[in-house]
Amino acid sequence: MPTTISRISRSWIPYAGLLVLFWGVWGAFSAVPTSDYGYPDGMVYVVWSITMIIPAVVALRGNRLDRRPIAAVYGLLVGLTGAGGQLLLFKALTIGPAYLIFPLIALSPAITVLMATVLLRERIPRLAVVGVIAALIAVVLFSVSGGDGSATGGMWLVLAIVVCVAWGVQAYFMRKAATVGVNDATTFTWMTISGLLLAPIAIWMAGGLALEAPWQAPTLAAVTQLLNAVGALFLVMAFSRGKASIVAPTTNALAPVLTVILSLIVYQRMPSIYATIGIVLAIVGSTVMVYADEKRGEAAAADAASPVTLDRSGAPDVAVP
Repeated sequence: MPTTISRISRSWIPYAGLLVLFWGVWGAFSAVPTSDYGYPDGMVYVVWSITMIIPAVVALRGNRLDRRPIAAVYGLLVGLTGAGGQLLLFKALTIGPAYLIFPLIALSPAITVLMATVLLRERIPRLAVVGVIAALIAVVLFSVSGGDGSATGGMWLVLAIVVCVAWGVQAYFMRKAATVGVNDATTFTWMTISGLLLAPIAIWMAGGLALEAPWQAPTLAAVTQLLNAVGALFLVMAFSRGKASIVAPTTNALAPVLTVILSLIVYQRMPSIYATIGIVLAIVGSTVMVYADEKRGEAAAADAASPVTLDRSGAPDVAVP
């Protein structure tokens, strides 16, 4: 039993599951403050940056803040690429079509996978490669929405590409920080600090503090963005325990599945054909990746536990109980 519990605590899967739960619910209700009460996106960002303090404090309880310069560097890289990408996304959506911007940004896990395999030398089983491809396709399909007009490239395209790269790089550095021994609490604390540092820019983009907004707007924003913040902590914890090339596409594919299901239940909104195909690919792809990763872990554990003896020729031979 202790061995089983220890293995689970080191697994990325429970934290990825909690991330999907929190981000799935957040995705279903995150637009309410803006769509129902006209709350500016910039103010939603400010509320989110403040709610990040809560899980940061919880994460630091019983954990030591890593004061090494390398921890600060990776923490700021993670925080600024994530928060900066969010601000640029707000700007891109004000000047460009959302139905083209979101599918482009949805490719960020592909950048994470590429960086992890090249720079971190991560190797994943062939079966998991199939799952990664299916999950990436699912992420793009979830982001595709109907648009009967055409749009030419411009500044919004540049901004969307920058956001895509920023979020792909952010996920890579989450994993990189873990490989050099930076604990989850430290990385998330620097993410919180980075988000707060960019809050004045968000207020400027919103044209002020929007103090005239009804009380329901900031209240609902706080509730939904707290889900976002807690989910971000679970994302850090998942990346510190699992390969970036598997965690990134899995979490990005499964969270929208729950969002679509909740939207169907709460808003009676039927998913499009793209979302339906995306649901199937997300579930199949993620299941394949989890299965392949678990089998790899079991094989590694079995190899480590097997006693080695020498046969008559002096060659190593694995003893069979």
